[in-house]
Amino acid sequence: MKLKTIAVNGVFAALYIAVTYFVQPFGFTNIQFRVSEIFNHLVVFNKKYIFGVVLGVFLANLFSPLGAYDLIFGVGQSIISLLITIATSKFIKGIIPRMIINTIVFTITMFLIAIELKLALGFPFPITYLTTAVGEFVVMVVGIPVMYYLNKRIKFEHLM
Repeated sequence: MKLKTIAVNGVFAALYIAVTYFVQPFGFTNIQFRVSEIFNHLVVFNKKYIFGVVLGVFLANLFSPLGAYDLIFGVGQSIISLLITIATSKFIKGIIPRMIINTIVFTITMFLIAIELKLALGFPFPITYLTTAVGEFVVMVVGIPVMYYLNKRIKFEHLM
Protein backbone atom coordinates (compact mmCIF):
# COMPACT_ATOMS: atom_id res chain seq x y z
CA MET A 1 0.00 0.00 0.00
CA LYS A 2 1.29 3.46 -0.91
CA LEU A 3 2.29 5.90 1.80
CA LYS A 4 -0.20 8.41 0.40
CA THR A 5 -3.04 5.87 0.75
CA ILE A 6 -2.03 5.18 4.35
CA ALA A 7 -1.83 8.89 5.16
CA VAL A 8 -5.20 9.74 3.59
CA ASN A 9 -6.86 6.82 5.39
CA GLY A 10 -5.25 7.97 8.64
CA VAL A 11 -6.71 11.44 8.19
CA PHE A 12 -10.19 10.07 7.55
CA ALA A 13 -9.91 7.67 10.51
CA ALA A 14 -9.00 10.64 12.71
CA LEU A 15 -11.92 12.66 11.33
CA TYR A 16 -14.28 9.74 12.02
CA ILE A 17 -13.09 9.59 15.63
CA ALA A 18 -13.29 13.36 16.14
CA VAL A 19 -16.81 13.63 14.75
CA THR A 20 -17.93 10.56 16.74
CA TYR A 21 -16.80 12.09 20.00
CA PHE A 22 -18.24 15.48 19.12
CA VAL A 23 -21.72 13.90 19.13
CA GLN A 24 -20.96 11.13 21.63
CA PRO A 25 -24.24 11.27 23.58
CA PHE A 26 -26.07 10.40 20.35
CA GLY A 27 -23.65 7.80 18.98
CA PHE A 28 -23.60 4.81 21.29
CA THR A 29 -27.15 4.04 22.43
CA ASN A 30 -30.42 2.75 21.00
CA ILE A 31 -31.18 6.12 19.41
CA GLN A 32 -28.09 6.72 17.31
CA PHE A 33 -27.23 9.72 15.21
CA ARG A 34 -23.55 9.02 14.72
CA VAL A 35 -22.81 11.81 12.27
CA SER A 36 -19.40 10.30 11.50
CA GLU A 37 -21.22 7.56 9.61
CA ILE A 38 -21.32 9.88 6.59
CA PHE A 39 -17.70 8.84 6.05
CA ASN A 40 -19.07 5.43 5.04
CA HIS A 41 -19.87 7.06 1.71
CA LEU A 42 -16.15 7.39 0.96
CA VAL A 43 -16.00 3.82 -0.39
CA VAL A 44 -18.24 4.76 -3.32
CA PHE A 45 -15.46 7.07 -4.50
CA ASN A 46 -12.60 4.64 -3.91
CA LYS A 47 -12.71 1.21 -2.28
CA LYS A 48 -9.38 1.87 -0.53
CA TYR A 49 -11.21 4.14 1.91
CA ILE A 50 -12.45 1.00 3.65
CA PHE A 51 -9.23 0.97 5.67
CA GLY A 52 -9.68 4.49 7.06
CA VAL A 53 -13.36 4.04 7.81
CA VAL A 54 -12.88 0.69 9.58
CA LEU A 55 -9.89 2.02 11.52
CA GLY A 56 -11.94 5.06 12.57
CA VAL A 57 -14.82 2.86 13.71
CA PHE A 58 -12.46 0.53 15.60
CA LEU A 59 -10.62 3.34 17.39
CA ALA A 60 -13.82 5.23 18.21
CA ASN A 61 -15.39 2.05 19.58
CA LEU A 62 -12.37 1.33 21.80
CA PHE A 63 -13.78 3.94 24.15
CA SER A 64 -17.42 2.98 23.75
CA PRO A 65 -19.43 2.43 26.92
CA LEU A 66 -20.40 -0.95 25.42
CA GLY A 67 -16.78 -2.15 25.35
CA ALA A 68 -16.07 -5.39 23.50
CA TYR A 69 -19.63 -5.58 22.16
CA ASP A 70 -19.04 -2.43 20.12
CA LEU A 71 -15.70 -3.68 18.88
CA ILE A 72 -17.25 -6.90 17.61
CA PHE A 73 -20.67 -5.77 16.39
CA GLY A 74 -19.91 -2.17 15.43
CA VAL A 75 -16.72 -2.93 13.54
CA GLY A 76 -18.25 -6.09 12.08
CA GLN A 77 -21.32 -4.24 10.83
CA SER A 78 -19.10 -1.61 9.20
CA ILE A 79 -16.89 -4.18 7.48
CA ILE A 80 -19.85 -6.21 6.19
CA SER A 81 -21.70 -3.14 4.94
CA LEU A 82 -18.66 -1.58 3.30
CA LEU A 83 -17.78 -4.85 1.55
CA ILE A 84 -21.35 -5.19 0.25
CA THR A 85 -21.22 -1.62 -1.06
CA ILE A 86 -17.84 -2.19 -2.71
CA ALA A 87 -19.11 -5.39 -4.35
CA THR A 88 -22.31 -3.79 -5.64
CA SER A 89 -20.59 -0.59 -6.81
CA LYS A 90 -19.12 -2.54 -9.73
CA PHE A 91 -22.63 -2.82 -11.16
CA ILE A 92 -23.95 0.65 -10.34
CA LYS A 93 -22.99 3.66 -12.42
CA GLY A 94 -22.90 7.06 -10.81
CA ILE A 95 -21.89 8.33 -7.40
CA ILE A 96 -25.35 9.27 -6.13
CA PRO A 97 -26.92 5.87 -6.96
CA ARG A 98 -23.98 4.21 -5.20
CA MET A 99 -24.49 6.39 -2.13
CA ILE A 100 -28.20 5.52 -2.15
CA ILE A 101 -27.35 1.79 -2.21
CA ASN A 102 -24.75 2.36 0.51
CA THR A 103 -27.39 4.09 2.64
CA ILE A 104 -29.80 1.19 2.18
CA VAL A 105 -27.10 -1.40 2.99
CA PHE A 106 -26.04 0.38 6.18
CA THR A 107 -29.66 0.89 7.24
CA ILE A 108 -30.55 -2.78 6.77
CA THR A 109 -27.43 -4.08 8.53
CA MET A 110 -28.26 -2.05 11.64
CA PHE A 111 -29.94 -5.26 12.83
CA LEU A 112 -26.43 -6.22 13.98
CA ILE A 113 -26.28 -3.15 16.20
CA ALA A 114 -29.78 -3.95 17.51
CA ILE A 115 -28.54 -7.46 18.41
CA GLU A 116 -25.54 -5.88 20.15
CA LEU A 117 -27.76 -3.56 22.20
CA LYS A 118 -30.08 -6.46 23.09
CA LEU A 119 -27.14 -8.53 24.33
CA ALA A 120 -25.26 -5.71 26.06
CA LEU A 121 -28.10 -3.67 27.53
CA GLY A 122 -31.21 -5.82 27.23
CA PHE A 123 -32.98 -3.43 24.85
CA PRO A 124 -35.93 -4.95 22.96
CA PHE A 125 -34.76 -5.97 19.49
CA PRO A 126 -37.65 -4.73 17.27
CA ILE A 127 -37.77 -1.22 18.71
CA THR A 128 -33.99 -0.96 18.88
CA TYR A 129 -33.65 -2.09 15.27
CA LEU A 130 -36.19 0.53 14.24
CA THR A 131 -34.53 3.39 16.13
CA THR A 132 -30.97 2.54 15.10
CA ALA A 133 -31.99 1.96 11.48
CA VAL A 134 -33.87 5.27 11.33
CA GLY A 135 -30.91 7.11 12.88
CA GLU A 136 -28.48 5.51 10.42
CA PHE A 137 -30.80 6.23 7.50
CA VAL A 138 -31.16 9.91 8.41
CA VAL A 139 -27.41 10.41 8.84
CA MET A 140 -26.57 8.57 5.62
CA VAL A 141 -29.24 10.42 3.60
CA VAL A 142 -28.03 13.78 4.89
CA GLY A 143 -24.51 12.60 4.08
CA ILE A 144 -25.29 12.09 0.39
CA PRO A 145 -25.37 15.78 -0.62
CA VAL A 146 -22.65 16.64 1.91
CA MET A 147 -20.22 14.08 0.50
CA TYR A 148 -21.27 14.79 -3.08
CA TYR A 149 -20.47 18.49 -2.75
CA LEU A 150 -17.31 17.88 -0.74
CA ASN A 151 -16.18 15.61 -3.55
CA LYS A 152 -16.69 18.46 -6.03
CA ARG A 153 -14.02 20.40 -4.13
CA ILE A 154 -11.76 17.66 -2.75
CA LYS A 155 -12.02 14.94 -5.46
CA PHE A 156 -12.02 11.92 -3.12
CA GLU A 157 -11.32 9.49 -5.93
CA HIS A 158 -8.02 11.23 -6.69
CA LEU A 159 -6.70 11.56 -3.13
CA MET A 160 -5.33 8.03 -3.16
